[in-house]
Amino acid sequence: MSITATDQHRGFSEAGLRRLREALARHVDSGRIPGLVALISRGNETHVEAIGTMRHDGGAPMQRDTIFRMASTSKPVAVSAAMVLLDECRLRLDDTVDPWLPELADRQVLKRLDGPLDDVLPAKRPITVRDVLTSTFGLGMDMTVLGTPIMGAIFEQGITPNLPEPMPEQDEWMRRLGTLPLMHQPGERWQYQISSDLLGVLVSRVAGQSYEEFLRERIFGPLGMKDTGFHVTADQLHRLPPLYAPDPQTGEFHVWDEAEGGRHSTPPAFQGGGGGLNSTVDDYHAYFRMLLNHGLHGTERILSRPAVELMTTNRLTPEQLVAREAMGRDNVHISFGQGQHGGWGFGMAVRTYRGDYAPIGQFGWDGGSGTSSYADPNNQLVGLLLTQVGASTADSTRLLHDFWTTVYQALA
Repeated sequence: MSITATDQHRGFSEAGLRRLREALARHVDSGRIPGLVALISRGNETHVEAIGTMRHDGGAPMQRDTIFRMASTSKPVAVSAAMVLLDECRLRLDDTVDPWLPELADRQVLKRLDGPLDDVLPAKRPITVRDVLTSTFGLGMDMTVLGTPIMGAIFEQGITPNLPEPMPEQDEWMRRLGTLPLMHQPGERWQYQISSDLLGVLVSRVAGQSYEEFLRERIFGPLGMKDTGFHVTADQLHRLPPLYAPDPQTGEFHVWDEAEGGRHSTPPAFQGGGGGLNSTVDDYHAYFRMLLNHGLHGTERILSRPAVELMTTNRLTPEQLVAREAMGRDNVHISFGQGQHGGWGFGMAVRTYRGDYAPIGQFGWDGGSGTSSYADPNNQLVGLLLTQVGASTADSTRLLHDFWTTVYQALA
């Protein structure tokens, strides 16, 4: 299915769109990707491809309104709630988080990253809102130090998603987080994941309502993102494909999460900004177009222009970036080439050097469920690619790379 705004592809060349579709179809025809939905837009023109089926053994065809688990592509969207609070002066970047997150007051920091959990010294300063927004508050998922006591403790405490046990409700999650020492001094190093989940707790406590309610009132509702949330209602579950995690050795399809009775079929105990959202290409398109439009949706202002600029430009110092660059460079064989952008804003990657077909200034992120969402201010471009194949093999990630390679060739 191809849907275009006009017969004249002013934003994209006809030949480029054909090449894009052929590249996507090749991955589906290979049998490694059951189905996908892709959306690219430029100015007033939108082009959608829905190819393949919901299940690897056939089933219903992919549709433009198929709902996907957004995984880590939740991060660029979920951070917007904190920006609303900054715009309204209910949060300030360099205020400490202690009044709202007292569990994180008076932190202890590991003397050595691989050391025992009780070999600590006091934090040099409290954690600030800025530390949480930039993913530098001192704790995170560091795949370069798997097997250390602190990483073991993070897994044991159920601090991270996608383990057999779901994360507990937010107050219990905070209590567990508060039992752990920090891995680094506040503000010292960029670290992945935990900040994005912590941000949801902060928003919820400042706003005095659930994180999802606040997102719905201030972001999803005004943008018309009617299919975005932390679970899919029973009457819409037929639009959610199963999520597959292929066997890394054999490529055999294993269901990681079924739609009916799966972890997205009921409201979760923890509303995780790091990876919990479900959505569609059109919902995400509305969000990223708002960012390209400097915070405006039609005539309605969702975020201030400076808030959007803060989110979508690099916020890290060269020292903080050391860990970010190491993850992209040294884990390239594990991440299948994801994460090499240079910079990080709030909740998303920002390209600070040209390492592939995308130009400097492009912002967004990818998800371990086979999702990709970026916007490019230079070309006024939004691109979204959503699949139901997790990154346990390189298949979905290679599809994402081929998507972006052909998208940029399709620009008229």
